[in-house]
Amino acid sequence: MKELVIIGGGPAGLTAAVYAARQNIDFKIIAREIGGQAVLSSQVENYTGFQVVSGVDLIDRFEEHVKEFGVEIKEGVDISKIEKISGGYKIETGDGECCRTRAVLITTGAKPRTLNVEGEDKFLNKGLAYCATCDAPLFKGKNVAVIGGGNSALDAARQLIDIANKVYIITIEDELGGEPVVRKKITDNSSVSVITGAKTKKITGDNMVSGLLIESGGKDRLLEVEGVFVEIGWQASAAFIDIVDKNPSGEIIIDQNNMTSAEGVFAAGDVTDISKKQIIIAAGEGAKAVLNAIDYLSKK
Repeated sequence: MKELVIIGGGPAGLTAAVYAARQNIDFKIIAREIGGQAVLSSQVENYTGFQVVSGVDLIDRFEEHVKEFGVEIKEGVDISKIEKISGGYKIETGDGECCRTRAVLITTGAKPRTLNVEGEDKFLNKGLAYCATCDAPLFKGKNVAVIGGGNSALDAARQLIDIANKVYIITIEDELGGEPVVRKKITDNSSVSVITGAKTKKITGDNMVSGLLIESGGKDRLLEVEGVFVEIGWQASAAFIDIVDKNPSGEIIIDQNNMTSAEGVFAAGDVTDISKKQIIIAAGEGAKAVLNAIDYLSKK
């Protein structure tokens, strides 16, 4: 039986792994992928020690640090079930394997929210995307729309400005949100057009996206675009666990020590109900959570 299993390989999970390794406990990481949503950021400008760094490069640094300790990592699998057993928990993965552990740390982050409008499913990977970092280069010289009004939308627009011909930012809110400094950089660019108070109604096209139908000012308007990037936020990736309390948004509820409602189960990062979601916050929460988990194990 392991002393601890860390579920998730983003900033929270990788930072937790470094701290766990330094404490010389018997643990492992189980993750669908290394990096999580951090790798979707083209430029990270608010991580202490780096003026500008891409999400991919930052995660590479995290992963290198973890691997220096020879941490056991099981990658490319989902968790199918977490079950309470005598002395701890049994974790079952999608490939049929299971692992027993005295404590669990969940750091599975969040996944993109969907629009739930006509055409969204049809045009996925046919002009519709949820990751500008991954897909922006495919839209060189084309007109594109970014749906959303927060930091995720601004980051997507920033990546697309130097690639696309025209970038529309569509938000249902009355004002564009996000960090003021980033927002000004985006809106000052002549290739960007911001449409506020607009509701997305339909994504149109034949085999590929050719338009976006929105309702603005009480009237329908069809934007001629060949790409649509959905950036309306994230939802916690916690559907796999049903033994902990969650808030109405599906985020795992934690106390000041990152303990969930289930004894011996801790959580950290964007999968939890903490108020702010940032890479540096997730990393700090991962460190705090694993140290509290180690305290719990030592007392047991």
